[in-house]
Amino acid sequence: MEGCCNCHHSHEHTHGTSKSHNGAANEAAAHDCAVCVRDVCFSYNGPEVLHNVSFVIPKKSLVAVIGPNGGGKTTLLRLLLGDLKPRYGKIEILGKQPSQQRSRIGLVPQQINFDDQFPISVLEAVMTGRVGTRVFGGFSKADKDAAIAAIKKVGLEGFEKKRFSELSGGQRQRVMIARALSNDPDLLFLDEPTANVDSVTELELFKLFQELAKEKTLIMVSHNVHVVITHSSHLLCVNRTAHLHDLAAGMDVDTELIPLNNIGDIKSFVHEHTPSHVHHLMEALYKPHSGENHND
Repeated sequence: MEGCCNCHHSHEHTHGTSKSHNGAANEAAAHDCAVCVRDVCFSYNGPEVLHNVSFVIPKKSLVAVIGPNGGGKTTLLRLLLGDLKPRYGKIEILGKQPSQQRSRIGLVPQQINFDDQFPISVLEAVMTGRVGTRVFGGFSKADKDAAIAAIKKVGLEGFEKKRFSELSGGQRQRVMIARALSNDPDLLFLDEPTANVDSVTELELFKLFQELAKEKTLIMVSHNVHVVITHSSHLLCVNRTAHLHDLAAGMDVDTELIPLNNIGDIKSFVHEHTPSHVHHLMEALYKPHSGENHND
């Protein structure tokens, strides 16, 4: 059966135990896919929020998700996490259904619900990310070592005993990132990770994201188009439909790049020759469903 990855899998022709060259190549290509979305449609018992969405995210990518409020960004993130299931189409995370890969996904939410009066240290806050690994009892030495390694990775070495309430906004965000990293996930999802920090801290965090993307796949929702285009490897434009752009490639048949406010090399996207930062709707929402109907 054909897999989700748009790598054009074919049925393998075998002679004895050897595989065809095409089959081996397809397996290698599929192995490089972190996220494969094909013909996905979703609705909350009403008009579709997402329609015929397809894209493939390679491993070790830094993907920024942009689009207008209400365009489906958060819904798409929840679908990738497995919190929601598509009505049509198929989603694979590292070759399996999202619900089967939760242990391989780290999540940094937009809002941090924290009581400033609660006396928790940085190390303790990061170790709470290891709760899912515990069957019973308290934290182990392995949990502590993993938390310390994550703290070091985000640049907060030496802050382990410092109270979380005493940290700056940027430092708190690094703690939340370390918390998500404490289980050593393969994918890291971030929802507006720089929404509550200043511009200097924002740039520092994006440098951190670029370092993390050398080992992991990062997918982040963001509204700061100027910054994400400069620092991300891919741009996923979402507005009911979706289109993934490889920023290293610079241009594709559906997209033109134009200067944004004439600021250096920063670029903006024009879809279908209509000035917009997202995929222009036009007739896209009215195309027939392409994927399998999971409600049948």
